[in-house]
Formats: sequence, structure tokens, C-alpha cells
Amino acid sequence: MPEVNPPKPLSMANEDYLEAVWRIMLERDDDSVRSVDVAELLGVSKASVNKAISTLKNHGYVEQNRYGRVALTEPGRRYAARLWRCHRALRAFLTGDLGVDPAVADGEACEMEHALSQDTMDRLLAYLEREGTVVDGDLDG
Repeated sequence: MPEVNPPKPLSMANEDYLEAVWRIMLERDDDSVRSVDVAELLGVSKASVNKAISTLKNHGYVEQNRYGRVALTEPGRRYAARLWRCHRALRAFLTGDLGVDPAVADGEACEMEHALSQDTMDRLLAYLEREGTVVDGDLDG
């Protein structure tokens, strides 16, 4: 996967919102999502989503149409896809290689994906691929 060096880095929370938009788009095979769906996935208020969407728009990662549907820009798609790939790879490693309970692994993978530098994450992904760790589904989606 090509390197993603966001010109305007996001907070961990805003990365979670970006990743949530991506996940919903993949799940529903749709080019845009509703704010209420992001709120439901993350268990937050619609007001919180709207604030995050505003930040993501200001950073150039999402666009919002007049009906309120949110779509990722190309930089947003690359950033979100990388976050989701890292999350899934870490989760697969924790559950498959270390035997961590899936619910615990999912939460810890979310924390780890934000804490590791891009270089460290790239090295870890390459290592996991060499070791044959299977990531659920397509690595880019």
C-alpha cells in the first residue's frame, strides 16, 4: 500500500471517525454515508459526528453534500483505507498469533493503530505478511 503522509495529521478520535466512514462505505458498498450511521457505529451523538465531520472537511478528507451525506476525498480514502488495514492486521495478529479474545483484540488494535509510527506500522505489516498472518478480507478494503 502506498505511504500516506497526511499534510494535516488527525487526532486519534478524528482518525476513528474517518475510519468509521470508510467501514460503512465498504459494508454498504456506497460512496457516501449518513452522519447518523457513523454515530451508531461509534456509539456517539450525532452532534459529535457533525463536529468531527467539520474537522475532516477542513483537513480535506471528506466532502458533504447538501443532503448531509458524507463522502471521502481521494486523500481521505487513502488515509482511511490505511487505518482500517492496520486495524485489521493488528486484530488478526492479536487473535491469531497471540490468542487474545476477539473483543479485547479489536479494542486494543484500535489503540495500537494510532500509537505506532507509520514506519513501525509498515515494518509490522511486512513482518505479519512474511509470517503468513491472515487479515480478514481484502487488505485494501
